[in-house]
Amino acid sequence: LLLLFAACQTTVLAFVHQHGAVCFRTAQQSFAVAVAMTAHSNVDALFSAGDERPIVLYDGVCNLCNSAVNFVLDNDDVGRVRFAALQSAVGRALLERSGRQPDDISSIVLVTKETAYLKAEAVFEIGKLIRRQLPIAALSPLAQALVPKPLADTLYDLVADNRYSVLGHSDLCRLSDDGFEDRFVPDSALDDE
Repeated sequence: LLLLFAACQTTVLAFVHQHGAVCFRTAQQSFAVAVAMTAHSNVDALFSAGDERPIVLYDGVCNLCNSAVNFVLDNDDVGRVRFAALQSAVGRALLERSGRQPDDISSIVLVTKETAYLKAEAVFEIGKLIRRQLPIAALSPLAQALVPKPLADTLYDLVADNRYSVLGHSDLCRLSDDGFEDRFVPDSALDDE
């Protein structure tokens, strides 16, 4: 435990991304912060105070997942969705709220005030949310209606199980993006009342 704590003492790293500086944290840092905050009772406050936008939980070290986050950011001009890394304290708390293990990073999760969507269903629901800005996303409801859920989830799992092989992964966990501050839910949001 002391070794984990010592590893978590390193500072937050940042580098320039196409939208400006993107803040990252090592996976060990995210884990330590999340362990300290997972049982936080204020998780429902993430959907109050006038902001009930759904939150997309994504694998913050996965390059494919981060590319998908960039795609949604670029095609959701009005900001219908927010983001949090699965490895963050917010992500872990929302996973637990959704009935999942807090360390389960096997699937994208779309968390709303009322429910949570997993795997292909989460992707389809995100498509529905951004379809007004992106015409091809208008096909999301049609695809969801035509493709049986077990088949869609099998295809999703095939990609998810090989996501690090496709575009690799980073040693740093993406937690925010300076160009889209209001779109990433910071761990400190669990402290707000």
